[in-house]
Amino acid sequence: MRIVVALGGNALLRRGEKPDASTQIRNVEIAAHELAKLAEKHELVLTHGNGPQVGVLALQSANDERLSEPYPFDTLGAQTQGMIGYWLLQAMQNALPGRHVAAMVNQTLVMAGDPAFSNPTKFVGEVYTKEEAEKLAEERGWVVKPDGEHYRRVVGSPMPQRVIETRLVRSLLDAGAIVVCSGGGGVPVVRSEEGKLKGIEAVIDKDLTASVLAEALEADALLILTDVDGVFKDFGTENQKQVPRATPAELRSMGLPSGSMGPKVEAVCRFVELTGDMAAIGRLEDAVAIIEGLAGTIVTPGGNYGGPDDIHPPIPEQLDTRIRRA
Repeated sequence: MRIVVALGGNALLRRGEKPDASTQIRNVEIAAHELAKLAEKHELVLTHGNGPQVGVLALQSANDERLSEPYPFDTLGAQTQGMIGYWLLQAMQNALPGRHVAAMVNQTLVMAGDPAFSNPTKFVGEVYTKEEAEKLAEERGWVVKPDGEHYRRVVGSPMPQRVIETRLVRSLLDAGAIVVCSGGGGVPVVRSEEGKLKGIEAVIDKDLTASVLAEALEADALLILTDVDGVFKDFGTENQKQVPRATPAELRSMGLPSGSMGPKVEAVCRFVELTGDMAAIGRLEDAVAIIEGLAGTIVTPGGNYGGPDDIHPPIPEQLDTRIRRA
């Protein structure tokens, strides 16, 4: 199977942890141990979030008195792709000696007129108390919004249209490489009237980019791996119950929050609706079990999934003989 995996921010930095490099490297090594189990049997493309990391770099840039203006978010996004891509590249190479692993800086095309630019929703950076967030908003001109019990900065998050380097990613997969790409949703770019690419101030949702990339690569499955078991009905109440199987229509009808589970649900629903294949949301440590149909919230056109054979049914023996003879 060809699998696209979108790693949640918890794969790099758990809530409450300081964004030190050593902490994140340890977390990446844990993630690589689990992902290597998938890569042993399947083609693997890894994408990742960058919210905390791009927030740290943005704050450093804003406080650097040598700069006449802070670095724009497209440039900061490219910086995080290089940094996190290096960590994942090394961890996957160590987990799978002899395998080729490629880490790429990717651009993701967005539309300049996307309404998301006028309604920022994408969380970046660290969490703050309400008082801290309001002070920073006033001092730096930020937009801040609640994120659970805390507050965080938000920026525009336009809809991804295409990963510019999709053909190169496909070539690397065909050559047998594990590919790390589209980190942080990719560097946001638009096309000018002359057709030239230009960076734009935004942060793209990595799950939606993973969905767009998975569809373009003709992937068999899209996995969004995070720190929860899956999608829950009545989440946070005494009546919460995990949804093990669902159709896109069933998930969309649940009206999940736009700032947390909503984009993940939109990403898996979009992929399933466009391809007819399987997508899932679940824990990183359950990645293999999810593919086997034993964990997570699994989304298919009909709401049924029994494992990889549902995607690639065994070839009948008589037909298999004819194929081998041919």
